[in-house]
Amino acid sequence: MKISARNCLEGTVVAINEGPVSTEVTIETPAGEKIVSSITTTSAKNLELKVGSKAYAVIKASNVMIAVED
Repeated sequence: MKISARNCLEGTVVAINEGPVSTEVTIETPAGEKIVSSITTTSAKNLELKVGSKAYAVIKASNVMIAVED
């Protein structure tokens, strides 16, 4: 797999919440961090995602927001 995105995190699918139009997929990295992505249900089915399967969180964004509490 070759991609232009700089941030590609390998992990395991730990949760899939399928809806009629969009599906929420949670990937856990080996370090225990969880990354949640909302993709189309059609894409989730085409990727044949299953809990326990290996997947990658590919992050390509022009903006990353940071917040702190007062």
